[in-house]
Amino acid sequence: MYGKGLLKGLGVTFVRFFNTYWEDLTWMWRRVTTGEKRYHSAEGIAHRSSKNTRGIFTVQYPEEKLPVPEEFRYIPFLVYDEGADGAKEIRCTSCGICSKVCPPQCIWIVRGTDPSTGRPKPQPAEFYIDADICMNCGFCAEYCPFDAIKMDHDYELASYTRTLLPMEKLMKPASYYAEIRPLNAAREDEARKAKEAAKAAKAEAAAA
Repeated sequence: MYGKGLLKGLGVTFVRFFNTYWEDLTWMWRRVTTGEKRYHSAEGIAHRSSKNTRGIFTVQYPEEKLPVPEEFRYIPFLVYDEGADGAKEIRCTSCGICSKVCPPQCIWIVRGTDPSTGRPKPQPAEFYIDADICMNCGFCAEYCPFDAIKMDHDYELASYTRTLLPMEKLMKPASYYAEIRPLNAAREDEARKAKEAAKAAKAEAAAA
C-alpha cells in the first residue's frame, strides 16, 4: 500500500505529541502531591534523560542544563590558594611544562622577575590560553607537578571576538576546584598531606 510509511511516521509523531501533554498533566499532579517538577528541576531533567521518558525529552537550554560528570573537561584554569589576609597565592611556578606538553601550543607563559634583584621568581607575570585553539585534552592539568592548572566545567564562553584568556580570567580559587571536582580534590589533598607529613618526619629524623 502506497503511503503506508508516511502514515506510520505521522503516527509516531502523533503518539509523541499526545504523550507530551499526557506527561505534562501527570507531572502537574505530581507537583501538587510531591512537589516534583518536570521542567527546571534536577529530577525532571533526570527523568527526561532516562529511557523511561515519554513525550518531549529535549532539555530546554539555556534555562535547563544537563549535569556534567566530574571528569568533564573544558578550558583550563589556574588554581590559587586563599591566604589568611585574602591574598591570592597562585600555585603556578612558571615551570613551563604545561606549555611544552600542549599539543596545539595554545599556552603562553611569561616568568615574573623580582623588581629588587631583577632575577626570575617562581611566579608567572603573564599567563595566556588561546581558547580558540585549545583542544581540551587535559595534558596541561595531567602533567602539572604543582596541581596549579585544572580543567574547568564552564563551557559557556561564546564571544564575538578571539578568545585569548589572560591570567586574571584564568585564576580561580581552590575552593572552586573542590566544588566541581570533589573526589579528585579530596585525593589530591590526602596525597599532599601525606607528602608534607613524610617531609616533616624526615626533617625531625635529620634533626635528631
